[in-house]
Amino acid sequence: MSSHRQDSTRRLAAPDITARKGKTPIVCLTAYTSPMAEILDDHCDLMLVGDSVGMVIHGLPNTVGVTLEMMILHGQAVMRGSRRAMVVVDMPFGSYEGAAETAYANAARLMKETGAQAVKVEAGETIAANIEYLVKRGVPVMGHVGLRPQAVLVDGGFRAKGRAAEERRRILEDARATAEAGAFAVVVEGVAEGLAREITEAIEVPTIGIGASAGCDGQILVTDDMLGLFDWTPKFVRRYADLRTEISQAVGRYADDVRARRFPGPAEIYFAKAG
Repeated sequence: MSSHRQDSTRRLAAPDITARKGKTPIVCLTAYTSPMAEILDDHCDLMLVGDSVGMVIHGLPNTVGVTLEMMILHGQAVMRGSRRAMVVVDMPFGSYEGAAETAYANAARLMKETGAQAVKVEAGETIAANIEYLVKRGVPVMGHVGLRPQAVLVDGGFRAKGRAAEERRRILEDARATAEAGAFAVVVEGVAEGLAREITEAIEVPTIGIGASAGCDGQILVTDDMLGLFDWTPKFVRRYADLRTEISQAVGRYADDVRARRFPGPAEIYFAKAG
């Protein structure tokens, strides 16, 4: 028997999230670092280590350049900082769209090296078979339909989806195929409000909305957007803080104190012991 004390806190897992269908809404946010994960853990049911990390943390223009190694690094950090919330890690562009065997190898590596409870994939028409392949081999999968950030180069930018009849039909079919393939939940991003409600009613697993509808079974936002760390945020984001301004003001006060030799002061420096 190990001599190390085991943490008795039980993490939420895929069945816990699926069981919330139609019940108390599921609270989700993104996390990329250990300190932020520690803060969010008390409030969130699910934390997503999103490939949005490429834009939010690494300054990339979109998510296409995110690598498996980046996702592993940030997934490990979030797992260290959390104890209760389910942690899901995005599979980056190019890591799951081809052969099912390759998708499985990459998903298994993500889960083994991070300890996360599931992976997320953007679920287009061709992905359902790979989702089923992963789930049958013990990999819990969250799907993602509607606005798909990894398809930004095909779409020519980020825009709302599902306003035209044919696009609406295709997204609804994607959601159904994703759920039927065994996904435990489906993120619905940037779609017309009525379509988000229709998807929620049509599938048996929870929908997690982002720019969708309050009628979804849960909601997710990029934490840095919600906290106001960027000058611009999408229409669907509600800012719950203005940390960009607060940080700038704090740094400004620090700079003023350094230049005026007010910092460090007596409280922040060490003195030789008497005698």
